[in-house]
Amino acid sequence: MKERVSEYIQRQLADCYDRQELKSLTLMIWCDILHRDALDIYLQRDTGLSEEEEVALRELVERMQRHEPVQYACGEARFCGRNFKVTPAVLIPRPETAELVGLVLQDYKNSTPAVLDIGTGSGCIAISLSLGLPGASVEAWDVSAEALEVAATNNRLLGADVKFRLQDVFRQPDVAPASFDVLVSNPPYVTESEKTEMEAHVLDWEPALALFVPDSDPLRYYRRIAELGLQLLKRPGTLYFEINRACGAETGQLLSSLGYHSVRILRDEFGNDRMVTARL
Repeated sequence: MKERVSEYIQRQLADCYDRQELKSLTLMIWCDILHRDALDIYLQRDTGLSEEEEVALRELVERMQRHEPVQYACGEARFCGRNFKVTPAVLIPRPETAELVGLVLQDYKNSTPAVLDIGTGSGCIAISLSLGLPGASVEAWDVSAEALEVAATNNRLLGADVKFRLQDVFRQPDVAPASFDVLVSNPPYVTESEKTEMEAHVLDWEPALALFVPDSDPLRYYRRIAELGLQLLKRPGTLYFEINRACGAETGQLLSSLGYHSVRILRDEFGNDRMVTARL
């Protein structure tokens, strides 16, 4: 390859991503996939690929030109300092979700809670909590058998101890009352009308089942999970949600109306309402 890797990536993908996102993708490819030092890019030393690496890079970029997310193209996503296997059967873990995990870890440090993660996808939340809270009992549910296969693989590869269950949240689970200290969930929360604002690499590739809710009932998953929490959480117990930034107040009001207290609406690193916690 005659040109620098960063120049090649940004030239090939200029029509697919905006400038800022391209910078982040370039660093990800150079550091996380090619396993080079970020300093090489800043010093304009991002060269010297082997023939095998060059072929792999060109194949990766060609897939990304078809709007396939880089995480699906390489089969991995970085989350909470670990590499998780991902496929189009699961959402790609986001930094905002890592903030949710960090919140639970902070609140329950030096504890061994019983945790339930609803809508686990890749298992990133449940596995990160299992590894971050040694001795905790962690269970994770999902309605997708394909997603649970990915989660089980991550559980094994990362050495976690999560129990997985195929469970539709809208069906009554066969679980004893007051089984959990913590209920955490990043459920579908993108409304159908928000689809027009989404990039093709999200809309065309990530699972709609894990993303979208109808405009007529954007809180349907929060309501159902909070109702389950009334049955499944111990007293005291804590509910943690990742939320649509436009629905913070409404989600908080919903939880209060169901009998939860100490409701907190927290912002993410970008200043958006992104997490809600509440207690029983």
